[in-house]
Amino acid sequence: MPYYEQIAEQVRCLIKEGKLRPGQRFCSEAAVAQKLGISKMPVRQAFQKLRAEGLLLTKKGKAPVIGRGPVAWNFQELRGFSEEMQRRGLVPSTKLLALGLQYPDPETANALRIGPSEQVYLMKRLRFVNHEPVAIVRSYLPERIFPGLGQQDIEGQSLYYIFEHIYGRKLLRSEETIGAVNATHEEAQILQTRLGSALLLIKETAFDIQETALEYAISLLRADRYTASVVSVRKS
Repeated sequence: MPYYEQIAEQVRCLIKEGKLRPGQRFCSEAAVAQKLGISKMPVRQAFQKLRAEGLLLTKKGKAPVIGRGPVAWNFQELRGFSEEMQRRGLVPSTKLLALGLQYPDPETANALRIGPSEQVYLMKRLRFVNHEPVAIVRSYLPERIFPGLGQQDIEGQSLYYIFEHIYGRKLLRSEETIGAVNATHEEAQILQTRLGSALLLIKETAFDIQETALEYAISLLRADRYTASVVSVRKS
């Protein structure tokens, strides 16, 4: 087992045994490397894995802190992927896998409230947290609302930022359905996980303040990295 995997696994065990607790300060990369008598590189890789798992929280200029585990995605607040990760002190990034125009299938047309003859952009992206692949996202966007979308900096900017600041579409709300699937060979390869491993399936339609459907997104997130967090209120 590589050094970084051994280090990450040891920290996981210490957390599970209660010897490291959420909120407790942890050693720096340099301190761990010095104690183990190894270079910083495997320690840095271990820290990246632990951050992606939500087990280690780091902020510039401050000592690492033990986290509470997989990231709980709060569906009560409408945030983009980049916004949510940055809020948690993590580093998000995106790789654009595909972008092109096509006619919508019935499911997409229904979600976007458009006809079958109205073209949509299909945007396929791979999302990273601290340089580790965690999600595959397919977004369908009406070409009528987002003309010239292919000319935008998709990898360098949040899609929600593009909606609001480039196209002037103020977001209001979203509707989600949450499920689970098993990773296919292609999905497992892209996400660097095992064939058949659990993936969180999220289908989401985002609306602007005019109640116009802007995006229908289908996301596959590694279930060992994310959980769904929803607050329910009993009505009298």
